[in-house]
Amino acid sequence: MEEKAETDHHQHHHVITIEEVEEMEEKIKEIPKLLNRTAGKKSCCIFRVPQSLVEINGKAYHPLILSIGPYHYGKPHLNMIEEHKWKFLGELLARTLPDGLKLDGYLKIIAPLETRIRDCYSEFIDFNSFDLIKMMVLDGLFIIELISRVGKVAPSDPHDPIFNMAWIFPFLMRDLLRLENQIPFFVLQTLFENTRVTRSCGDDQTLGKLILGFFNYIVERSDGVLERFGDLEGKHLLDFFRLSFIPPDPPHQKPRKKANCFIARKNDIPLLQLIPSAKKLDEAGIEFKAKKGDTFLEIRFHNGVLEIPQIAIDDFTTWFLLNSVAFEQCYNHCSKHMTAYASFMGCLISNPRDAGFLGDCKIVENYLGPDKELAHFFNDLGKDMSFDIANNYLSKVFEDVNEYHRNGWHVQWAGFKYNYFKTPWSFISALAALILLLLNMILAFFALYPYAGGKLPG
Repeated sequence: MEEKAETDHHQHHHVITIEEVEEMEEKIKEIPKLLNRTAGKKSCCIFRVPQSLVEINGKAYHPLILSIGPYHYGKPHLNMIEEHKWKFLGELLARTLPDGLKLDGYLKIIAPLETRIRDCYSEFIDFNSFDLIKMMVLDGLFIIELISRVGKVAPSDPHDPIFNMAWIFPFLMRDLLRLENQIPFFVLQTLFENTRVTRSCGDDQTLGKLILGFFNYIVERSDGVLERFGDLEGKHLLDFFRLSFIPPDPPHQKPRKKANCFIARKNDIPLLQLIPSAKKLDEAGIEFKAKKGDTFLEIRFHNGVLEIPQIAIDDFTTWFLLNSVAFEQCYNHCSKHMTAYASFMGCLISNPRDAGFLGDCKIVENYLGPDKELAHFFNDLGKDMSFDIANNYLSKVFEDVNEYHRNGWHVQWAGFKYNYFKTPWSFISALAALILLLLNMILAFFALYPYAGGKLPG
C-alpha cells in the first residue's frame, strides 16, 4: 500500500487551466511601464536614474522644491512652486498683446506634439492626453518666464519671493538640471517662439542665450560662450547646459579601437590604462598647471605638463556633474565627455592628499568642506559607471601621461629631485654629500697616482 501511495504521489500533475493560460497571454500583451519599449531609441532622452546610482548619490537626482515633467508630479513637498507656476502663467497671459496666443492657443500648439513627447520618456507616462499637454504648457511657460525675468526681458515683481528669499533661487537652478526633472527641448522652443510678443527683446534673443544667461548667475562664463552656444539645441535643459561645456574636437585626432582599460599590453601593442593619482604623478616629475577657460573639460598634456582648467566644486557643480554622468550612462546617442572627465578626476583624486595637492595647485576650489569630502565625491562620481577608456575625448591624455610616467629616466630623475630637493635642508644634505664624495675621489686620486707611474708636476 505504501509503495502504491508513493507511486500515485509522483504521478500527480497540476492540470493547466484555460484561465491560467489566458492570464499569461494577457501579461504578454502588457506594455512595459518602468522601461518603455522605446527607451533605446534616439528619441528617448529623459530617464529614471539607475537604482545603483541612486543608492550612492540619491539626493542629487531628486528635486527639492520644483517638479518639471511627469516623474515627480504631485509630490507634496513640491506644491509651493507648483502654485507659483500658475501665478507666472496668469501674469504672462495678462500682458499678452491682442495678437498673441491665449491659454487655449498654447494648448493647441503643444497638442500635436503629444506622441513625440511621450517617446522622450523611458517610463510609460500614465497621464491622459489633456493632463500631459497641460503639464507641458504649465512647466514650459514657467521655465520661459523664469529665465526671461532673470534676463530682464520680461517684467518681474520686485517683491516676488522666488527672487527675494535667498534660499529659493539656487534650489530652482539645481532642480532644473536634474535628469528626472526634464521636459523635451522642442517643447520649450515651441513655447518660446510663441511668447515673443510677451517679452521686451529683439528677434536676436534666443532661448539658448537666455538659458546660459540664467545659469551665469551661478556658473559665470564669458559673453563669447553665450554667443557661441546661443543657437544650440539639446534634448532638454540638462543636455543643453552639458553641451555648452563640451570643447571642439582636437584636429587630427585618430579614431581608436576598443580596448580593455585594465590591460596594459597585448601582443606588444600598448593599450590604454587608467593613470596614477595626482601625488604619484607629481613625484614622477609631471607638472600640474591650472588654466582658466570657458570649460573645465579642456585638459591638455604636453612635455610633462598637465594643464587642467580651474573648477569650483560646490553643491551646484556636484549635482550638475552627477546628473550629466547619469544622462550619458542612460543615453547611448550622445558624447561621453562628462563620464571621461569624471573618470580622469577620479584617477587623480584617490585620497584627501591628492585633493589637497590639486587645491594647492589652484586647479580645484573646494567648497564641500575638508579634503576628504572632495575625494569622497570624486570616488562616488565614478562608481558603477561604464567607461570606454579607448574611445573618449581624453584618450590621448591618458595615453601620453602613462607613456611619460613609464619612462624610466623621467621617473628616476623626478624621484631623485623629490627625495633630495623638496626642502632646503634636504638640498643642503645632498650638496654636502656630493662635495664629500668629490673630495674623497680627489684624495684617492692623489694617493694612487704615484703608484700608477705618474709624475706629479713639481
